[in-house]
Amino acid sequence: MAIERFGSAEGEDVLQITLTGPDGGEMRVLTWGAVIRDLVVPTPMGPQSVLLGLNTIEDYIAHSPYFGAIVGRYANRIGKARFTLGDRTYRLNANEGINQLHGGVMGFGTRLWSIIEQRPSSVTLSLVSEDGDMGYPGRLVATCTYSLLASSTVRIELTATTDRPTPVNLTTHGYFNLDGSADILSHDLMIAGDYITPTHPDLIPTGEIRRVADTPYDFTTSRPIGAAEFMPEPALYDTNFVLRGPYGVLRQAATLASLRNGLKMELWTTEPGLQFYDGHLIRMPVPGLNGAQYRPHAGLCLEPQRFPDSPNKAHFPSSILEPGQVSNQVSELRFSS
Repeated sequence: MAIERFGSAEGEDVLQITLTGPDGGEMRVLTWGAVIRDLVVPTPMGPQSVLLGLNTIEDYIAHSPYFGAIVGRYANRIGKARFTLGDRTYRLNANEGINQLHGGVMGFGTRLWSIIEQRPSSVTLSLVSEDGDMGYPGRLVATCTYSLLASSTVRIELTATTDRPTPVNLTTHGYFNLDGSADILSHDLMIAGDYITPTHPDLIPTGEIRRVADTPYDFTTSRPIGAAEFMPEPALYDTNFVLRGPYGVLRQAATLASLRNGLKMELWTTEPGLQFYDGHLIRMPVPGLNGAQYRPHAGLCLEPQRFPDSPNKAHFPSSILEPGQVSNQVSELRFSS
């Protein structure tokens, strides 16, 4: 493990922690946003960087679309930036029109986290969100543990506790590109979900749970992401998939594969949903890692999550955390060639 200063934000140092895995993989983590700035995995053709990242903290603050961050207190969207819990309606910070995205203008992905434990191949970061932060009730204490395990596996564990009932939905927001190509449209993707939660044009769920069969959202068998361009109903993706299997049990949610270099990534998670965003809005005005120019579809997100707007949808799996409970979300990225 190595720790170095990456810059400053909010008048405090931003640190970069470099972890080394037992198989030779490397991960660089920032204390700003608990961001994974870079993830390098070993392959038969040599080390391969698999995430989009930026070069300075100033670039992250000014331009990052949550590259590699942990987002919360509620990842994804809450309609009209409000919800009712018990007999009280809470009004949240709106940062996407009238809605809230990723916890508000000062969500967890733009805050300074603290290092509370470190080892050569793992680090645990913590963040305290006070009662009323971005409109949410309760003092929330969140932790994020990144671990590099054997067999080229990255384990991400997110926990939270509260002193008042509150919605909690933390997730990872890495943008993946397994081969360094200009876009990910030729990557193959499988998602273990037979349903989606369709949305209104503002990306707030309608409340319906709809089958993916015979639609562009059918990734139940592996296929190229860009194949949607040639379907009867072309699609751009920023969609929550309803994952198979029991909520709370670690199970396979998706497989991403590059035909160019043979690298494959399996995503396993305990969460009920998976947001697939194909990066179609990426237009980065500054260079990325190794001087890359990030354009539309330069990377894709696979975000394990509770369903968007679930505090306003009683039939969605509950995201309410009660005092005395621990919210525990586990995801693993398993790489192979």
